[in-house]
Amino acid sequence: MYEDRTLTCRDCAEQFVFSAGEQAFFVSKGLQHDPQRCPSCRAAAKRARASGGPREYHTAICGECGGQATVPFAPRNDRPVYCSSCFDKVRAASTTTEAVTV
Repeated sequence: MYEDRTLTCRDCAEQFVFSAGEQAFFVSKGLQHDPQRCPSCRAAAKRARASGGPREYHTAICGECGGQATVPFAPRNDRPVYCSSCFDKVRAASTTTEAVTV
């Protein structure tokens, strides 16, 4: 069902294998996206978060209201970014939609 795939780390640009077993694990945890970091960069990011190091924030334009949003991740062009109030509205709407379809 799953096959090993080679991905490129967004931090160090090295290639790493996303194994079939890891893919099955991701699906079992409900994760829908491939990892963007290699195992060593993932571990380094986890250590940085655990040590209470400062988070890096980015500014973006809200995809809903057009206002400025500050987010703890690097925005990508393929997904919208929302300010906190619009995020709450979008999340509430998606929760209502999911409840109706289930």
